[in-house]
Amino acid sequence: MSDCLFCKIIAGEIPCNKVYEDGNFLAFHDIHPKAPTHVLVIPKTHLVSLADATEADSALLGQMMDRVRYIADVELNLEVGYRVIINVRAGGGQEVDHIHVHILGGKTLPF
Repeated sequence: MSDCLFCKIIAGEIPCNKVYEDGNFLAFHDIHPKAPTHVLVIPKTHLVSLADATEADSALLGQMMDRVRYIADVELNLEVGYRVIINVRAGGGQEVDHIHVHILGGKTLPF
């Protein structure tokens, strides 16, 4: 999508502080962190939100969660623990219309 912020980041048109990248996913630090460690994991395939996912997206979503685990455990070394958040639609806090997972950690998080 030409007007999608995350698609522009994937294309290299907008810089990011990259944590991880492979053929299907990109992870980078959030520019407005809500915890000492706040990383976004996005698929390189444009999908608006979890609400727009279909059964055909099941493999992508499963791979994305596996990458979240790998990034949190290996790349970020969040041994104490971390929180994983997927905001869905504007009413659920989603600000960019491209599915993404927030990884928050780096301290004990409040409930």
